[in-house]
Amino acid sequence: MDLDVLILNTAVTDLRSDAFAFADRLVGPGGLAKCRTDDMPDYSQEQYQAWIAQGLATAGGPGNTAPLIARAGLSVAAGVHLGRGDFGGLDAQGRFFYDTLVANGVDMSETVIHPSLPTGTTFIHDRPGAERGGIAYFPNANNDFDFAHFLEVVRRRRPKIVYYMYSGLSDRGDADGGRDLGRFMAECRRLGCVTIADSHTLTGDPQGLIRSGRPVPEYALLTPLLSELDLFFTSSDEARMIENTLDRPHDWDEQGPEKSIGRFLGFLAERFWAEGGRTRLFGVTVCDGAWHLSQGPDGNTAGPKKTTSRFMAGQVVDLVGAGDSFRAGLISYVARHLEAFRAGTCDFEEAIQMGNLFASLYIKAPLDDRYGYIRPFDKMLRAVGGRGTYTDLNALLDALE
Repeated sequence: MDLDVLILNTAVTDLRSDAFAFADRLVGPGGLAKCRTDDMPDYSQEQYQAWIAQGLATAGGPGNTAPLIARAGLSVAAGVHLGRGDFGGLDAQGRFFYDTLVANGVDMSETVIHPSLPTGTTFIHDRPGAERGGIAYFPNANNDFDFAHFLEVVRRRRPKIVYYMYSGLSDRGDADGGRDLGRFMAECRRLGCVTIADSHTLTGDPQGLIRSGRPVPEYALLTPLLSELDLFFTSSDEARMIENTLDRPHDWDEQGPEKSIGRFLGFLAERFWAEGGRTRLFGVTVCDGAWHLSQGPDGNTAGPKKTTSRFMAGQVVDLVGAGDSFRAGLISYVARHLEAFRAGTCDFEEAIQMGNLFASLYIKAPLDDRYGYIRPFDKMLRAVGGRGTYTDLNALLDALE
């Protein structure tokens, strides 16, 4: 069967509870850290299953993207490592992740069951009020991501788009300074796939790190990767840390977003777009849309320009996964307009608006039904192709019926 999108790596079950104060001790209040499996709390599988039954679990990584793409009617598979256990061959976290994606139409036939490492697990300390607690991520089976195996999957399934999540969160996936991932993506391109990868916000205090101007070692992993990507979108905070790492610090606050983001995207294009002959679209997401810069196969560039979201309707329920859901909409559009993308004639404004629409519907959906607002792609496309600007969520949902 033709496959629209193959999403790889970082299968993780996120657990939120006010009982996870140990995360503050491990990574600091408000901190985010990639932790060692040896330091993972020794909870029983029965305890994990109880938390899942209480509704404290969500599927992260591909769980923020694959179900949205599948609900829109595209074919999407997740190539991930999950832990072995007694819940139908998987551990409790892996069973939850697997079943959540299958229930939403995702092809999980490319799952690899790791014989010794558990499923990736994140403990989020759910502190009272708006105070952010510690986020302790244990990659576990994700640390053993196998490029050779999944390259064979790409050869066999021939997806239109290969999406790797995330640079910086897997020991084996980040091996050789990120060059292994770069070579993998280069081979995917040779096989005819459109490539996209992203990085994760690798600090719990991005503003403090941004102000310091210090480089973030994990963002250096992007150096051998970015030239192999056709699509790359990052948040404005990440863009500033990437700039501090790959270029030099600039004062974004003084210069303003238009000049700062334009300079950042121009730097990426100058450094990583030397090879011509193909279409590229790079961008920076902001709270009300995205800035983007494109290059066609003729070498001509367009932008940077901002596409302001027309879908700001409703109150945000949870911002976790906002960037992932934006990319889900973007790549859904590219997959449905693949030949136009390759030719450089794709309507990038519409592509960005599709990302804006997916993100808006995802972050405003109830926590117990994160994917429930996503509609078939053609209905979403009609809304994107129209002229309406939606400030009321019910009006937006009515427009999608």
